[in-house]
Amino acid sequence: MTSTTTAPRPRFRLHRSLWIGAAMLMAFPALATVMGRIDWGAEDFAAMALLLALLCAAIEAAVHFLDAPRWRIGGIMLAVLLFLTVWVHLAVGIF
Repeated sequence: MTSTTTAPRPRFRLHRSLWIGAAMLMAFPALATVMGRIDWGAEDFAAMALLLALLCAAIEAAVHFLDAPRWRIGGIMLAVLLFLTVWVHLAVGIF
């Protein structure tokens, strides 16, 4: 008789470089605001931080929960496309 059990999933771990990269992306508009190049308020930074946090969480979920590499790539691409769509819509004032 054969066993049909699968190997246990490895523990969930955060990818620090992904989250550090998102934090570094928040530094660019902060620096431009200090230099007077753009005019972002607290609500703009909060919206961008929320968008980046959701993007990073979606990428982490795709990497952890999707087994096949093509599904992982598809999940990451979907997350990035959704992020870019919402970001562009917010930038032009549709939302």
